[in-house]
Amino acid sequence: MLSKGRQLAFLVLFASVLQSGCALVAVGTVGTAATASATDRRTVGTQIDDKTTQSRVRSAINDIPLVKDEAAISVDVYNGQVLLTGQAPTQEMIRRVEQAAVATNNVVKVHNQVRLGQPIPATSTMNDVWLSSKLKTIMISDESIPLFKLDLVVEDSEVFIMGLLTKPEAAAAVEAARNVNGVTKVIRVMELVE
Repeated sequence: MLSKGRQLAFLVLFASVLQSGCALVAVGTVGTAATASATDRRTVGTQIDDKTTQSRVRSAINDIPLVKDEAAISVDVYNGQVLLTGQAPTQEMIRRVEQAAVATNNVVKVHNQVRLGQPIPATSTMNDVWLSSKLKTIMISDESIPLFKLDLVVEDSEVFIMGLLTKPEAAAAVEAARNVNGVTKVIRVMELVE
């Protein structure tokens, strides 16, 4: 057994390692965000508009009675296109969520992919995070897929691909996602560019 002094020294050393690890993660995250922003086909203004629209849509949806307590709705926005995913207990709630998104400023189109049912359990959410990481690892190593020019959304093992992609890029991204074990469906929510 370690003495109290050694235990304290070990804890301080452990905390400093964790802290420096967090700093490395933070620096890496900022670097990745800067790279993604610089390589994005959207203008910086459009990227900012999309983040603002996303917040406005979320706020409008959260103002709908019972949505916060009974549903699990995610909102993603890319080039003015809104993707709604998650689960809601009634068709009426799903319809109202879509109406709230459509009524929000700067929304070009709404892709309502909210499923009828109870919110998925935490184990399914953790599986979605794992699938997303697996997909990004595969896509970053494939030169035909511009990972920083698209957004991947994984919800209940379904993959949604958003972005401004050429036809060959879109085909490569969809094919890569289809071949990942555990993915049940791949849905294109992208715009094709020349």
